[in-house]
Formats: sequence, structure tokens, C-alpha cells
Amino acid sequence: MTETATESGDDQRVFPLPEAERGAIQSIERAAMVLALFDQNTRRLSPALVSERLGLNRTTAHRYLQSLQASGFLGASYGPGPLIDQLSGLVSGRQQILSLAPTMLRQLSDRTGLTAVLSFLGRSGAVVGHVEEANAGTIVLTVRVGTVLELKAAQSRALLAFQSDPAVVARLHAGLTPEEARKENAELALVRRDRVAWADLGRVGLASVAVPVFGSGDVQAAMAVLGTTTMLPSSEQSAERVMMLRDAAEQLSAMVNG
Repeated sequence: MTETATESGDDQRVFPLPEAERGAIQSIERAAMVLALFDQNTRRLSPALVSERLGLNRTTAHRYLQSLQASGFLGASYGPGPLIDQLSGLVSGRQQILSLAPTMLRQLSDRTGLTAVLSFLGRSGAVVGHVEEANAGTIVLTVRVGTVLELKAAQSRALLAFQSDPAVVARLHAGLTPEEARKENAELALVRRDRVAWADLGRVGLASVAVPVFGSGDVQAAMAVLGTTTMLPSSEQSAERVMMLRDAAEQLSAMVNG
């Protein structure tokens, strides 16, 4: 028996976009083409270069460069700007974590007898980045890589509880009712206090617990184990497995921080 999380199918009908929206999308696509001009031989852009390579007139090319500069994608001399540096650091950090995590998750799964999971924060919740399934037992509970987890999932809570930017939490909680948001914020406060997050998905017989992975002073990922409520009955009765999870996450955090 395998539990997997899948996204429901969406309506695939295509509707024409309003003119203003089409223009905005075209501008985003054009901006992406400008940024794609960076390579090992092109470290700075100019109106002349953008005009030549993309077939734009220089006035339009200059306008795109100024807009990208104002939004932080480009620096003062039209080289990579602070926003690109920020995104590069994020990608580099995730790649480092993903290179280190598989062995540690495998060991954690073998020690606990549970499926071990690593997730990163996506636009609408935790996104599963790596899974090591339990080898022991006749029942294996798992989740697919790439699955976007619910806000009440243990890993989503572990990531949101330690977010340094409150706007991120506010945006993700925007779809909740005021009462639901109040309750979820109270749960996040408990996660910060205990440094452990439990799921509250209302699925009978299933349980998961997660802890944060830190790097560069901020939360980078969430590490979790999942299984049946018999194997993860409560925080008190699962103390040994939770301690193993904590140890693995702390070890990964230490390795990421060098």
C-alpha cells in the first residue's frame, strides 16, 4: 500500500487573454530574452548589444535595460543586479542541500523505519525535493518529488514558522478565513517554540513531523519523516524518532553552513 500525493486535473480549455494582459506577458518574455544574453563572454549589457542580438531599436532596448535595472535584475553598469545575486544564492544553496541530503535521508529512513522527505518553500507551500522511502515493513507511505504540500503539512509549517519575511506568510495565508489564519499562526508560534512541526491534514491513520534546516541565518529547507499514526503516535511517544530527525537536520544545517 502506497500513499502518494497528486495534483488534481485542471480544466484545459484555453481562453483568449485581454489585450493589456497579453502586452504584460510579452514584456515579461522580452525581459527574459534580455537577461538570457548573459553568458561567460557577456558580463554586461548595453543598448547596442541588446538591439543587435534581439533585433530591437536602441530606444526600446534602452528602456528594457532601465526597467530591469530599476527592478534589481541589473546593476548600475547593466551587469547582473542584486536580485540576480539573491536568486543565484538561493539556487546555489538548494543545490548544495540536494547534493548532501540523499545520504542523510537514507540513513534517517533506515534508522527510523519511516519515509524521509526534504522540501523547499514554493509559491503556495512546501515543494517536495527529495524522498527516501522506508525499506522495512509491508506498508510504505510516500509522496512524489515535486508535490506541492498543503499549508497544514508539517513541512509547510516548519518552513513558514521560521520565515524571516512576514509578507511570505501573509501571502500564503491570504486564502484562509480570519479564524483559520489565527489558528494557523498560533500553530506556527508553537513550531517556533518547539522547533518541531506536526501535520494536521485530517487523514486518518497518517502522520508526519518536520524540522527546519538552516543556512546563512535563514531557513533553507524542511526535513520530515512520515508514517502511520501507530509509528508516529504523538510527540511524547515518538520522542526517539523525532530526536533522530532533529539530529539529521542539525547535521545537514552544519554542513550547509560550512
